[in-house]
Amino acid sequence: MFSTKKERDTPMKQQEYENYLNFIDEALEMAKAIPRYFSRFSNKIYCNHQKLAIYILMQKFKKTYRGIVSWLKSNSDARLHLGLYKIPVHTTMVRFAKKISGYANLFFSIKQAKTVALDATGFELEAKSFYYRNLWNSDQMQKTRQYMKLSIVADVNKQLILKCKIRKKLRNDIIDFKSLLKGLNVSYVVADKGYDSSANRTFVIRKLKAIPVIPVRNHTNFYGYFPLGRKISGRRYHQRSKVESIFSAIKRKYGSVLRARSFATQKVELISKVIAYNLDRKLNYLSLLIRGLHQSPIVYCNQKGCSYKRKN
Repeated sequence: MFSTKKERDTPMKQQEYENYLNFIDEALEMAKAIPRYFSRFSNKIYCNHQKLAIYILMQKFKKTYRGIVSWLKSNSDARLHLGLYKIPVHTTMVRFAKKISGYANLFFSIKQAKTVALDATGFELEAKSFYYRNLWNSDQMQKTRQYMKLSIVADVNKQLILKCKIRKKLRNDIIDFKSLLKGLNVSYVVADKGYDSSANRTFVIRKLKAIPVIPVRNHTNFYGYFPLGRKISGRRYHQRSKVESIFSAIKRKYGSVLRARSFATQKVELISKVIAYNLDRKLNYLSLLIRGLHQSPIVYCNQKGCSYKRKN
């Protein structure tokens, strides 16, 4: 991005420059969840933490493998933050993406939230273009997967993704409900009618000790009952729309199309988009929190009483 001091003179440029360096630091910190090296016989030119941070940067800037390598060559500050003495070639990143798919669930460490919401969306695959699938030879059936399905559970207050599930085939939303919520400490679970089932409600009430805010199919403004017959309130159901905002942010900022070919690398690419969103959201949340603390009023008290003064 900004490689010279002249380009960083304005406050806005300086802020953007610091934000992307902070993003690199957060990515390296998060990458510590995986082993530093996959083998003790590794040449140790680059560690897995550096490779993962580079891969997440690739999703953040919507670049290809070759594109992120070229970007690193022109950004000395980014290389310094990553601790790179030598820039990896694109084939190194391709091989890393194939190996890292089994460590996907280690990157989500938040297990507690007051209100969570579940939903799913699709990401288009780039293997065959939309034109080829729908227009060219349209009289023949095109046997190709048009999108990959991503299901998430998110904290609606902080708008952070707590867990995700990726499927390469079209499946019903209900089958991922319990696996997404398992191990979380929550008070309210919000979902649409696609997750409506007595088994899901029982799981939330008995196992999670939480309240399911899930509308009943073929009913309007009805969310079921507790075991003793008390009606469940739907007051929090409007919080579900925040999941749609999360999906929109991921697709706009990091792309709605997956470039990888195999399912393993497509899974890593999609999870990297989710991680990049979480890191950006975390940095924005901390920035707003610090800004709020700086703008909070200072209280001066004396014998005559207390006065308030806003911080500059």
